[in-house]
Amino acid sequence: MSKLKPYEKYQPVQYDYVTEIPEGWQLLPNIAVFSERIERGFVDEELLSVTIGRGVIRQTDVDIKKDSSNEDKSKYKLIKVGDIAYNRMRMWQGALGYSDYRGITSPAYVILKPKMEINQRFFHYMFRTGFYTNYSKRFSYGIVDDQLSLRYVDFKRMYSILPPLEIQNAIVEYLDRKTKKTKEFIKKKERLIELLEEEKRTFISLSVKNDGTNTPKHWKLSKLKFAITKLGDGLHSTPEYVDDSDFYFINGNNLIDGKITITESTRCISESEHKKHKKALSERTVFYSINGTIGNIAFYNNEKVALGKSAAYINCAKTLMPEFLFFVLQSKIVIDFYGQEVTGTTIFNLGLQSLKNTPISIPPINEQKNVVNEIKFGLKKLDSAISKANLEIEKAKEYQESLITQIEMGQLKVPALPQV
Repeated sequence: MSKLKPYEKYQPVQYDYVTEIPEGWQLLPNIAVFSERIERGFVDEELLSVTIGRGVIRQTDVDIKKDSSNEDKSKYKLIKVGDIAYNRMRMWQGALGYSDYRGITSPAYVILKPKMEINQRFFHYMFRTGFYTNYSKRFSYGIVDDQLSLRYVDFKRMYSILPPLEIQNAIVEYLDRKTKKTKEFIKKKERLIELLEEEKRTFISLSVKNDGTNTPKHWKLSKLKFAITKLGDGLHSTPEYVDDSDFYFINGNNLIDGKITITESTRCISESEHKKHKKALSERTVFYSINGTIGNIAFYNNEKVALGKSAAYINCAKTLMPEFLFFVLQSKIVIDFYGQEVTGTTIFNLGLQSLKNTPISIPPINEQKNVVNEIKFGLKKLDSAISKANLEIEKAKEYQESLITQIEMGQLKVPALPQV
């Protein structure tokens, strides 16, 4: 960003997120730039989706594919190439984008078509910035965040920054190049993380000797059910929530890197509700996610929680260290075993019986301690490399967001396109 300089002259404006824009730029209400496209009845067109991370995509490209074959598509809205579509309930989270495709999409989406000559991708970048999603949240209506909705009648009252067309084109060309480089950088780092994670699994698998081939004779080959005192899943009914307390209702997504992690979306419960379910747990309990995301693990350290049905609790016998089990559950043979045991097509589920039948090699308790210490020491370098790569990805994303914001708001000037 240091190579880019500000524009030579600016003019003052009254706007929520900027006090000045470059001379010659405009600040216009959205109704002057866009109208709403409401065209229905195109039932044979390709189905499109509007996502937070990827903008407008073909529904066949969504990882979890939705079967809409029996739905009435007569009310679906037409999207043309060059339109901008946004999810009314998720605009404030960045669920919008420029469409490279012609197709139809849910009636819940708003389709925008330009009323003047513009570069729509300039607005694709602007609408996805943090400052604009925050701006749109103020015009969205709903009791809680999950119910916020930005209708077109409210969107059209909002304002957008509008540079001259030739500057829009230069900005889009510059940001397309920079975005492509950032995506390539992130993709390489994500691939590095995949390789490091695979190296971790291999190292752990060799250390716990859980492949049935290099297991010492004095280690006990068994199934998990013979090395535990109790195993079960969490609540199948919704607990009584309260507005505020020190007690929480957790699920599989709260199990992160061996720890129970409380997030902003974690619901509070009463102390009495917590006590009803605490009796099944002990200081030797390991939690394991079994529904949706399979494989999240955490130790129970007497936290003030109640467990949901998307996770199981495993109470280790005295012959099995919870820390040793933690690594066994990450070994390749166990991951492969669970891969054959899971059910479901869109939401995966691992049964309790499969957990009980988990293959495990159990050394004497003193050797378990040694193995655990060796694994922890051996993983330090790999974990450090993974953390470094993740940090580099976050910094790249932050840099990209900051760059786009400063360019879109006119704080930095991009090079003009060469004259043809």
